[in-house]
Amino acid sequence: MIYIDNAATTFPKPLSVSSTVYDFMLKRGANPGRSGHKLSMAAAEEIYKCREAAAELFNATGPECVAFTQNATYSINLALKGALINGGHVVTSSLEHNAVMRPLYKLSKSGISYDVAKVELDDDELTVKNFEMLIKKDTVMVACMHASNVCGKVLPVKEIGALCHERGITFLVDASQTAGLLSIDMQAMNIDYLCMAGHKSLYGPMGTGLLISSKGEELETLIEGGTGSNSVSLDQPDFMPDRLESGTLNAPGIAGLRAGIEFVNKRGTEYIFKREQQLALMLYDKLSKIKEIKLYTQRPESGYVPVIGFNISSLSSVTAANLFDKEGIALRGGLHCAPSAHSCFGTLEQGMIRASFGAFNSTEDVLTLVNVTKKIAGL
Repeated sequence: MIYIDNAATTFPKPLSVSSTVYDFMLKRGANPGRSGHKLSMAAAEEIYKCREAAAELFNATGPECVAFTQNATYSINLALKGALINGGHVVTSSLEHNAVMRPLYKLSKSGISYDVAKVELDDDELTVKNFEMLIKKDTVMVACMHASNVCGKVLPVKEIGALCHERGITFLVDASQTAGLLSIDMQAMNIDYLCMAGHKSLYGPMGTGLLISSKGEELETLIEGGTGSNSVSLDQPDFMPDRLESGTLNAPGIAGLRAGIEFVNKRGTEYIFKREQQLALMLYDKLSKIKEIKLYTQRPESGYVPVIGFNISSLSSVTAANLFDKEGIALRGGLHCAPSAHSCFGTLEQGMIRASFGAFNSTEDVLTLVNVTKKIAGL
């Protein structure tokens, strides 16, 4: 099977990730932070090492800012619902995933309002202006993705962050498609809440996510419970990361996530991105020569992550993805949990076929994909 569905989750994982998970379960599988014996302390040390690695990678103010969750969606919900407890107005983007849109829609039924800023695929300056025009007196947050999981467009988050900083507005960024692939500096980009999956371009196991923030102690909690700290009090701890980490963590997964971050650090985000983008451009150029293929962006030379969305004539994208699967190629068809983006491209009915590259794809994978696409198109 040729796997080109890395925007959903990267596969395969580096061997160091699976071996680290196994080693943790075999040698350090105690509950971190719940006991004082050596095994528990060793498990807690492994968790802290991952906090340190994540804080350094994204230039957070310290490892205590890193809270572990089960996925990016959970992180986004924690930040949105925790920060918007008193209502207010939010600005988001036209390309958002349902991980942002559904919580905002739910919150709109109980006191918050939101507006959607159009993302201009070929004009970042205009995109920033579109965000700025929607800011009101009661705007308390801008919440947007760093890059689209549908078309790969990278939003100008540094400029949007500067706008938020000037206006005293909280800035939340969903970095699910960029963490581990693009350089992210929370302080330089004025990011207050950085949410991400651990299982995508950080190459960690599924069931891992992060919410990184120096303002985490200001969030209203969604769940409360045991944290291993201040146990005599029935109040949830008011300090990070304990405030957001009730219950036992996915310690083996977090150990694997640390190994994934090490993999990214050794290769370097710049190298990883350059290599994957070369494959994406190769695919784009070859597909653009097939008249039956519909591409939805200009050639993604800059301002895009390695995601290519396309369709084959009027063929349903889900049907097409099934045909690719029969030919031994894993792609994703449909709406990608992002109907807002598909509304922009006019593909709500047909969806899109999405090819998304990872660290272990090759030029041979691209050539095979192109040949199978021609076969499905009847050429």
